Amino acid sequence: MKTTSAIYGLVIASFLGLSTNTYATEDKTSSKTSKPDSLLDERVSDELATAELPFVITPHKVNYILPVTYNTTPNMDPFKEEIEETGAQVDNLEAKFQISFKFPLMYNVFGDNGHLFVAYTNQSYWQVYNKEISSPFRETNHEPEIFMMFNNDWKIGPLTNSLWGVGAVHQSNGQSGDLSRSWNRIYGTMIFDNGPFAIAAKAWWRIPEDEKETPTSPKGDDNPDILDYMGNFELMAIYGLDEHRFSMMLRNNLEKPNYGAVELTWSYPIIGNLRVYAQYFNGYGESLIDYNAHTNRFGIGVSINDIL
Repeated sequence: MKTTSAIYGLVIASFLGLSTNTYATEDKTSSKTSKPDSLLDERVSDELATAELPFVITPHKVNYILPVTYNTTPNMDPFKEEIEETGAQVDNLEAKFQISFKFPLMYNVFGDNGHLFVAYTNQSYWQVYNKEISSPFRETNHEPEIFMMFNNDWKIGPLTNSLWGVGAVHQSNGQSGDLSRSWNRIYGTMIFDNGPFAIAAKAWWRIPEDEKETPTSPKGDDNPDILDYMGNFELMAIYGLDEHRFSMMLRNNLEKPNYGAVELTWSYPIIGNLRVYAQYFNGYGESLIDYNAHTNRFGIGVSINDIL
């Protein structure tokens, strides 16, 4: 029978919820003396050491702050009226940060498997250098979700299918009127790993919304064409080289016209838990306000965790 602390370590700090069966069946004492077989094992082992500490918050996705990001093509369309009135522009330079954490609700929902979690992610874009318009937050996306992870140990070639997951997620920007954006999804994910390499496939189905009665109606779908740009799936690959961590996210709608996105990241430890963190995004859907606008952004800053 798995201990509560061991089960807590099964879902590691990212939407991937990565883990392996090696540590799923061990308690804290045995995990300290076991040598991790992969980056996933190592991450699980680290989490087991703090699983029952009351003041530890478990990360969900990467927590980072990028004090400086540069977007070659800022999306002006949502702010067209304000720009015409004031003459101010959206700066190419802005700060971007993300806060993401999760909490367990129930372990072993189905016998000795199925672990239920809730999570929240906040991603913000801050025009901190734009003094002409008093340095506002241009966009903030809120993403609460509930999900369940299932341990698995299927072998597919050199990879182990470590986890399956299902969940429901809401995402909105908390705006009103023409700036309002939101959608709700049901998703499934599968995670594979081998040593320093891991890959996750995630697919989703959007929960339908009613059409707006009028363009200015507060009720109804704020972004009926969001799937045209965000698609129905994404792939995330992670690779560790010594202390370096590299990740690549790919998303596509597999339709014509073809819209997609790629995000590349790199991190490296510098002081304590801090890691230098660099991020490059090219494509559609970086944020909700920009879901239908092409973004080409590079940023650098620090993170307090990475996916592995």
